[in-house]
Amino acid sequence: MEDVRLMKGNEAIAHAAIRSGADGYFGYPITPQSEVMETLMAEKPWETTGMVVLQAESEVSSINMVYGAAGSGKRVMTSSSSPGMSLMQEGVSYIAGAELPCLLVNVMRGGPGLGTIQPSQADYFQTVKGGGHGDYRLITLAPSSVQEMADFVALGFDLAFKYRTPAMVLSDGMIGQLMEKVVLPPFRPRKTDEEIEKESPWATTGRKGGREPNIITSLELDPSIMEKRNLHLLEKYRQIEENEVRYEEIGCEDADYLLVAFGSSARICQKAMEVARGEGLKLGLLRPITLWPFPTKAISDRADKVKGILSVELNAGQMVEDVRLAVNGRVKVEHFGRLGGIVFTPDEIIAAVKEKLM
Repeated sequence: MEDVRLMKGNEAIAHAAIRSGADGYFGYPITPQSEVMETLMAEKPWETTGMVVLQAESEVSSINMVYGAAGSGKRVMTSSSSPGMSLMQEGVSYIAGAELPCLLVNVMRGGPGLGTIQPSQADYFQTVKGGGHGDYRLITLAPSSVQEMADFVALGFDLAFKYRTPAMVLSDGMIGQLMEKVVLPPFRPRKTDEEIEKESPWATTGRKGGREPNIITSLELDPSIMEKRNLHLLEKYRQIEENEVRYEEIGCEDADYLLVAFGSSARICQKAMEVARGEGLKLGLLRPITLWPFPTKAISDRADKVKGILSVELNAGQMVEDVRLAVNGRVKVEHFGRLGGIVFTPDEIIAAVKEKLM
């Protein structure tokens, strides 16, 4: 029987983490995502599944706790919001360099700096272009509903372990605080030590059976070996780009103009599309579900079939750069967004299409 509940997006993340067999959560409170840890503390999973939930003394501490626990093959995660995620970037780069799987959740708020606690999508660059140092990538899932907040926890863990790389659920304050009906996922048991040793032979689980020690590090002082390590990562990222692109198309087949939006912006765009079609203006919506790998080919395929594309984002224009790269000048691409935590309306989107593309 389905477990259907009414809850916030942040609460859905917490419940899904417990049900996904997570071994540990390490975090630090920051608005608008504090309910993730608050819900975990209230649910007390250490009494049921054995999951560890720990409030670290800072975001820097929490990401390094994730680093250490991930090295032992455990399913571990953290969550934060924009300024807190900035503090984690060095650790994220280390984790990517050490090829460790983990789940990161960013419920974005407006910036730069401390900014506001209102929703934003201005961490796109930080997330998909590599907020830390070096040539690394994050698998990035962008939920547009509370249901997807729950669903993407298990998916994020699965992709992270499939490719031995960090995965990010990139949400925003609107989805994090929004309350909707959600079907919670079924319970997955936590992995046993034997299962971890079998499925993650690279993990630091102790030298059982006389095997050679596993060494996990992102440090390599020999440049020729470091280059080979980077080339190995690039090949892995190429495989992810080939196999893991996810997106949704709504009303695109007969569209004259295309909206490209993710997360909460995509929800508003869908309403704008419905209103516009009632007025005789044929809008379609392409929603990237993975921001990396980006649905470049899907957008490229639509470029020759529409008169213009509007990238709709709660920022000053970030994803629009990837949309323009996908289109490669074949059709006009413009950006529309609001800043400072202000959320646009469907009517504003329609007006932007008319002003910028028609």
